[in-house]
Amino acid sequence: MNQIKSVGVIGAGQMGTGIAHVAALAGYDVLLHDVSQDRIDAGLALIERNMSRQVVRGIIDQDAMDSGLKRVKGAPELQTIGQTDLAIEAATENEETKKAIFKALGPHLSDRTLLASNTSSISITRLASVTDRPDRFIGLHFMNPVPLMKLVEIIRGIATGPDTYELAVNFAKSLGKTTSNAEDFPAFIVNRILVPMINEAIYTLYEGVGTVDAIDTAMKLGANHPMGPLELGDFIGLDTVLSIMNVLYEGLADSKYRPCPLLTKYVEAGWLGRKTGRGFYDYRGDVPVPTR
Repeated sequence: MNQIKSVGVIGAGQMGTGIAHVAALAGYDVLLHDVSQDRIDAGLALIERNMSRQVVRGIIDQDAMDSGLKRVKGAPELQTIGQTDLAIEAATENEETKKAIFKALGPHLSDRTLLASNTSSISITRLASVTDRPDRFIGLHFMNPVPLMKLVEIIRGIATGPDTYELAVNFAKSLGKTTSNAEDFPAFIVNRILVPMINEAIYTLYEGVGTVDAIDTAMKLGANHPMGPLELGDFIGLDTVLSIMNVLYEGLADSKYRPCPLLTKYVEAGWLGRKTGRGFYDYRGDVPVPTR
């Protein structure tokens, strides 16, 4: 297999732009795709803003930013992603959506293209099964926010080949990341542990054990967490938290993974956290205010 020189990212949201951001700074040529030109443009603008923040903080210099931005280009047509050395899917955490993307991309893939998903919970084996190259399919689960977080979980499907694994690990390390190997079980390592904790915090709120402020303060000061679990849920996106809990509940058939009804209610209301302006906190003012 050839060395990776070009990277295609499918999904110009928070995760996709973060992956494109770090890949460009690491010297890769990057194509960024989404369902509309507006979303691509918004994603490219977000990358520029985040790189500018890194310059201000002294993390990178202006030359690195300028050369990095030149390496990232929008790709309105999905088929162009198929000509890159590594195509990374970073769409919403929905299995059918992800499978549809890989099916649509399939006819346009070059022989050399390696496929990866940034899924935070869904089976790599099942996603790989809809492609023509399950041996060249792997999970690359970046943490959010990608430019700041050092970990990438590497998840091999049952058919993932050793060359694919080696290339994926080397790619992640070239971005300055540390890798952790996870087996292909629901939610892998990080979210298998983290998301049920958030769900339990929501149950604690639901049952009236504590308020939003009390729960987050308790975990920040009592467990030395940098962010309370309800605040963290808002940051991740409550729809994503619910999706991961459903994957755990359905995949492991254990009642301890049952999503809290209050979590479901917030998602039904469209209160998904920071990205919608309201979740367990209301972010529409100058200071976040608990909604319960």
